[in-house]
Amino acid sequence: MTNRGPGDGDLFPRIHVTDKRGENKNPPVEPSAPEAPVAEDPSQLAEERLDQLLRLKADFENYRKRVIREQTDLVDRASLRIVERLLPVLDDLDRALRAAEEHQRLDAIVRGIELVQKQLHETLVDEGLERVMAEGPFDPHEHEAVSSMPGDVPEPTVLEVVRPGYKLKGKTIRPALVHVRVPHALPSSEEGSE
Repeated sequence: MTNRGPGDGDLFPRIHVTDKRGENKNPPVEPSAPEAPVAEDPSQLAEERLDQLLRLKADFENYRKRVIREQTDLVDRASLRIVERLLPVLDDLDRALRAAEEHQRLDAIVRGIELVQKQLHETLVDEGLERVMAEGPFDPHEHEAVSSMPGDVPEPTVLEVVRPGYKLKGKTIRPALVHVRVPHALPSSEEGSE
């Protein structure tokens, strides 16, 4: 058995195996001379490069389509979750309307609507919805003024809420529509000099 190590000129050791009968199962293979590099035809090389680029472009296009499909699926799943949670609220509204038609009792109708409103509010709060605080100083990031009137206030202040505003997970998605009281206008320097 012959064993040539890595320092003997080969990258891998050569092992010759003989069976018990003395027959050589792996005759030694002498390394062949390295093949001389074949000069490639420039047009063939250009075709190979073009083929590689086209494959790369197709791979990227498939990747882009897959990412768009995954993002769409993610949005659809999020929408499905909210809709599934709102369906019971819709069912309760349907029941309240049927009861109103059958009984014509105003107090039962009002109580039913209050319950549905509470259920809807709780569902939306669980999803991260919160009402914009409208009382206090006017904040242009959370309030939208529909009117303003001068008054004895040090800074613009919310006077009345016309429509509530909402935030979703801390981001304002609909500003509150408000009437604002603003400080009295200071006389201009021109009026003071006359």
